[in-house]
Amino acid sequence: MMTRSNRSLSPATSYGVALRIAVLAVWACLVLAAAAHAQSKVGTTFGAFTLIEPDARFAAMGNAGSAGAEGLVGAYFNPGSVALLDKHAVEFVHVDWIADIRYDWLGYSHPFSVSDIALGLGFAHKFSLRFAAALQINYLQETIFHSSAGTATFTAGTLYRMSANGLRIGASLSNFGTHAAYSGDNLAITYDNVPGQNGDNGALPGARDTDPFAVPVAFRVGVAQPLVLGDGTKFLFSADAIHPSDNTESMSLGAEVTFRDALSVRGGWQGLFLQDTEVGLTAGAGFRGNIDDVKYHVDYAWADQGRLDSSQRFSFGITF
Repeated sequence: MMTRSNRSLSPATSYGVALRIAVLAVWACLVLAAAAHAQSKVGTTFGAFTLIEPDARFAAMGNAGSAGAEGLVGAYFNPGSVALLDKHAVEFVHVDWIADIRYDWLGYSHPFSVSDIALGLGFAHKFSLRFAAALQINYLQETIFHSSAGTATFTAGTLYRMSANGLRIGASLSNFGTHAAYSGDNLAITYDNVPGQNGDNGALPGARDTDPFAVPVAFRVGVAQPLVLGDGTKFLFSADAIHPSDNTESMSLGAEVTFRDALSVRGGWQGLFLQDTEVGLTAGAGFRGNIDDVKYHVDYAWADQGRLDSSQRFSFGITF
C-alpha cells in the first residue's frame, strides 16, 4: 500500500499562506504562556497527512467507517475489512484537499489462495446377496498460497444385510494412512551459517520444516432398519457410532419416510454425546424419479451448526 501527498501552491498563494503562518506564530507566542493549560495537541504530530480519509463513500457519510467500511479502501478505517476480499483488488483515490493540497492514495491487495483436494479410486464387490465390501485409496492435498502438503490414505468398508429388505449392519474405516508435512516457496529462508565472521556468506538459501500432521481417521459402525408401512409408504431408521482420531466418540440418529418411491422427508440428530458439540438437529427432503431408463434424484439438507448458525446442502445424481 502506498500513500502520497503533494503540495502545489502558486506564488501569490504561497505568499498568503506564509503571511498567515507568520501572524499565527506571533499570536501563538503572545498567548502561549497564559493559555498553556488549555492548549490542544492539534498539528503537533508527524505524518498528519495520514489522517486524510481516502474513502469517498464514507467521506460522504461523515467518515463513520470503522464498522461499515468495505473493500480495500476501507483499510483506512479498519484493516479487518481487507480480510473480506477474496479476489485481487486495486484502489486509487484522489483528493483535492484544502489550501491547494493534492492527496493521492493507492492500494493493492493480493489474496492468499487456499485449496483442498481429495482424489479417490476404489474397488467394491458384492460377494453374496447379503455381504459386500470395498477398498479405496485416496490422495489428499492442502495448499496455502505457495506451500502445500499431501499424503495417501486408505478407506475400507463392509455391509451385511440380514435379508433383501431386512436389518443392515455396516462398518467403515476412513482415511487410514500416513502423516503430511508442508513444503514450498513460502517456507524458503536465507540464513547466516557463522554470524559475525568476516568473509562468511550471510544469505545462504535454506528452508523451514513443519511438523508432520496426522490425517483425521474415523471408524464408524452402524445399523439401519427399513420398514414397509403400506400404501406405497416406506420408513428407514439408521444409527451410527463414530470413533474419530481427532475428537470424542459420538452417535448419530436419522429417519426417512418415502411416499410412493418418489418424495422423501428426513430428519435426524448428529453429535450425540460429543463433548462441546456445536451440531445437532438435521432435516431435509428429496425427490427421485426416472426419465426413460435414466433415474435421477434431487436432495436438500439443513443442519444446525450451533454458534456458527447453519449449513445447507444440495445434491443431484443420475443412474443410467
